[in-house]
Amino acid sequence: MKKKLFFIMLLASVASFAFAQTPTAAELLARVDANEIFNTIEYDGEMIIEHQNRRFVKTFRGWGRGNADSFIEFTNPEDRGIRYLKTDGRLFVYSPDTERITLISGHMLRESMMGSDMSYEDTMDNASLASRYNPILLGPDILNGRPVWMLELNAKSRTESYPRRMLWIDQENGDLLRYELFALSGAKLKEYNLIRVEVIDGRRFPVEGEMRDLLRRGSRTTFIMRNVVLDRPIADSVFTQRNLRR
Repeated sequence: MKKKLFFIMLLASVASFAFAQTPTAAELLARVDANEIFNTIEYDGEMIIEHQNRRFVKTFRGWGRGNADSFIEFTNPEDRGIRYLKTDGRLFVYSPDTERITLISGHMLRESMMGSDMSYEDTMDNASLASRYNPILLGPDILNGRPVWMLELNAKSRTESYPRRMLWIDQENGDLLRYELFALSGAKLKEYNLIRVEVIDGRRFPVEGEMRDLLRRGSRTTFIMRNVVLDRPIADSVFTQRNLRR
């Protein structure tokens, strides 16, 4: 009887410990946001676009501030001088060929940026996931040999480009190893896989990943960030149409 009681108590202890180690969905999402959301960012970027057996490499310099302001200037020979400015909720593009500024709005924000698998919104969005989605913890899983937590996110607003997301978060370090993006219909639109992180100012920041737009056959884009500087003040003049035209 004593052995049976001891065994029951041992099982209860193990179960209690396991439960205590399981984070809540909100805690997991907060950890992802803490790693990936920034006040400001400066970096050198590269997009390697592979589509229908063709390969394109685009390089650029990027600046961002919160979720309101961002500026990107392309530097590869084919696209040199093309600049994007996001400010006051609007996105503008400058073309050196025409010397004109064009406003990108509405459904155009969801179109491919420079022929990549990422939309304009994908590349310039810095809003926290916790502010936009309600998370549900689906449980533990294994991804590429790593123990992960699976989260399902459902949008709080109907204006979200991706009403539903699935996340795979590394149990050990909180890295967002993979996510999938879904349409309102339930169709899977895109897949992202993390390739590399760097520890920057104490946070594990994703600096290389691969995105696949499932509506584009035989397509993938590798997005790389180098020389990343986080949370250093950036002059207001960077995020202006004057800077766009210079």
